[in-house]
Amino acid sequence: MISPAEHDTIAVALQRAAQTYDDLPLLAVPGHAQRAYHPQGLSISYRDAEHRVAELAARYRGAGYGVGHRVGLFLENRPEHMLHKLALNSVGACCVPINGDYRESELAYVIEHSRMDLVVALAARRPHLDAAMRGLREAPPVTEFESFEQGPARARRPATDATPGADCPASILYTSGTTGQPKGCVLSHRYELAAGAWYARQGHLARMREGCERLYNPLPLFHVNASILSFYCMLLSGGCQVQGERFHPARWWPEVCESGATIVHYLGVIVPMLLHQPASPLDRAHSVRFGVGAGVEPQLHRVFEERFGFPLLELWGMTEIVRVLIDNVPPRQVGTRAFGRAQPGLDVRVVDEEGHEVAAGQPGEMLLRHDATEPRKDFFSGYFDDPQATEAAWQGGWFHTGDIVTRDETGMLHFVDRRKNIIRRSGENIAAAEVEALLLSHPQVEQAAVLAVRDELREEEVLACIVPVAGAGTSRAVDAAARAALARSLFDFCRERLAYYKAPGWILFRDELPTTGTQKLQKHRIFPKGSDPRDAPGIVDLRPLKKRG
Repeated sequence: MISPAEHDTIAVALQRAAQTYDDLPLLAVPGHAQRAYHPQGLSISYRDAEHRVAELAARYRGAGYGVGHRVGLFLENRPEHMLHKLALNSVGACCVPINGDYRESELAYVIEHSRMDLVVALAARRPHLDAAMRGLREAPPVTEFESFEQGPARARRPATDATPGADCPASILYTSGTTGQPKGCVLSHRYELAAGAWYARQGHLARMREGCERLYNPLPLFHVNASILSFYCMLLSGGCQVQGERFHPARWWPEVCESGATIVHYLGVIVPMLLHQPASPLDRAHSVRFGVGAGVEPQLHRVFEERFGFPLLELWGMTEIVRVLIDNVPPRQVGTRAFGRAQPGLDVRVVDEEGHEVAAGQPGEMLLRHDATEPRKDFFSGYFDDPQATEAAWQGGWFHTGDIVTRDETGMLHFVDRRKNIIRRSGENIAAAEVEALLLSHPQVEQAAVLAVRDELREEEVLACIVPVAGAGTSRAVDAAARAALARSLFDFCRERLAYYKAPGWILFRDELPTTGTQKLQKHRIFPKGSDPRDAPGIVDLRPLKKRG
């Protein structure tokens, strides 16, 4: 197994992996006749990947790209995304993956905020991309993926003459924050390699067998899970990442079985979908040793393991630090939201609102650091162009996750709740403030409060509590048809301007919302303690309308 040195770059790691693992497969795509790319499937060896990356890197370098440049990749879940990322990192450029579900305003924000120097995009995405960039002050050039062999558009500014190093930015991944606009997490070469090496070393029930594992991951490559955590674990251990297009319950077991997957990555939303599938011989015809993910509902944890015959190892991680904690040491605490214990190289504190340690079993915010000497080692480099937010997250030498956990007498950590104002739906982080800001721009909305409500299938769903402008005629006394009509109008307004998963799944109209003396919303007072907001009289269920596309 390859152990990267602290000064190694991604290019060095790829070269060593190609020398070590040669003709073993690094990337694979399951066959699927209806898919637009590689319908017969694809397998790329370590040596072949090194050659393809070198060819791509030569084209980027020849067009003037290098250290200091940021290049957006709009390639969805194609394996070529990873080859282009490796090539960009080889020349010292930074990769900015683009979320294919972004609406035009969201896409424009990320392009402008990251100051992209180039976008490499699928031809099918070009109209969407052009529309998003129409109003930008300085739009980057676009090179279509299908014509990349002719070379990318030339860089408009020169690269710096610096040599790529371990601290050089390898990726900027955008993650929702509480301010309403996504924050760009800058991840260095060292971060990405350290994340993969950490995962590869976890052992016990998550033991990686060198040169043997095939890790099936249908999660999006614009997230840290597939593009960094699992990919670099495979690269450093001689394994193969089997990259699915998207999760689909009907394709999961055929692809897992046909690909020979030994490890699967999941989200909590995937578990009930698979359990709802009819029993099949494929339920036990697979080669899976374990699954790794987060968010399985406690009551489904053991049910899943007994039906499908392998353990689901719950973990905790976030874009800022995906050196994960994981419940992989027997005996596990199945069905308790346990996700592991602190380890050397990842210190943990659980504190109250004043920063004092809480007693065992009591909820508190989880704080992290590498150790007392180097607290930020192998964490993200910072939020792009936002040093204030970076330092605020590192108060007192500890990274403040904003996640509420408990720690029992054995040191086992249990997840309790998400940070305030962040809604976690099917693995996507949604900033309530972003949805609120859009709703408040609607001419019929006077006040808006967006909250998370529990959802049996998707973990959490978006609930918007709306005070309409005077005369809108949607008080609770008005008939259901009027409420439904305005609710649908607001939903469509959001759906046209935001990624589909951010639109409200529930809308409730109120005559007023509780506020402080300074007119700050008091969301905790909107519903009585212990009540289920979904049972509120007059609430409108819009979840059937939330579909991708």
